[in-house]
Amino acid sequence: MSSIIFSILSIYIFIVMGYIAKMSFKEQIDDKTITLINVYFLQVFLTFWGLLIRPIDVTLLYAPSIYLGIVAVLLVVSALVAKLLFENKKEYSIATVAAIIGNTGNLGIPINIAIFGEESIPYTTVVNLVNVFVVYTIGVFYYSRGSFDTKTSLKNIIKLPILWAAIIAILLGTFGYKPDGAILNTLMMGAYASMTMQLFLFGIYLYGTKIKEISKTLVIWVLTFKFILLPAITFIVLINIELDPMIKGIIFIELMMPLAVANVNLASLYDCKPRVVTALVFLSSLLFLGVIFVAVEVLGYF
Repeated sequence: MSSIIFSILSIYIFIVMGYIAKMSFKEQIDDKTITLINVYFLQVFLTFWGLLIRPIDVTLLYAPSIYLGIVAVLLVVSALVAKLLFENKKEYSIATVAAIIGNTGNLGIPINIAIFGEESIPYTTVVNLVNVFVVYTIGVFYYSRGSFDTKTSLKNIIKLPILWAAIIAILLGTFGYKPDGAILNTLMMGAYASMTMQLFLFGIYLYGTKIKEISKTLVIWVLTFKFILLPAITFIVLINIELDPMIKGIIFIELMMPLAVANVNLASLYDCKPRVVTALVFLSSLLFLGVIFVAVEVLGYF
């Protein structure tokens, strides 16, 4: 259990640094500029590095296929209920997609290693790959819809270089390409810079965010969906399929991850209440510190 706690707390150092930086320098730090640099440049390195560091094995695709199927079901449920609860376009977008975009990479991979060991890495890698596409297709569409029409939102998906980088990386990986030497070091430098900046940006938006000013309905819905409805639906699906218990556990834990900082990036990029999204990510991260231990106990039923 101590390894799980350490995996969670170790990444929060950069969030605290971002908070302190914004508190100290106020408007001298331009939030949007940092978002643009991260999303349009550094995350391209992260995408290539993450998808090329290990060979893609088609025999591992069963786990991410189930993950994607569950996400599709959850998206339909979320979109239908959110439509009834929220009239504001931006709140509807947040309510629909925020809980589905979990931190399967920075947090999900190390936590699964702590629970299942290194044999979980191939499965968490491909699940995270699917999540990358969820973030930069479904996530981009809904956060963009908070400010733009449907046609523009679809165009915004195509405009992001991360999606194209992922497609190219998958094709390279399929043909067995694996970077080494200077190329690998360059990709790794950009990847770690992106992860650090993403956490740093979260801390920046956290400063000045007033949770009490956020719609209580939005907070209750997102957190209830994330930690009650989502795991309940996931459990029902997993308990009724034939699959290795470890793989079931990995899928369950990955879907239990708190809201990803990528939510903040997209909300900032498309002006979809980024401070509200920041507060939701923060609250889900706090609750996760307790929820993860309940989730570990549930694994015994698989």
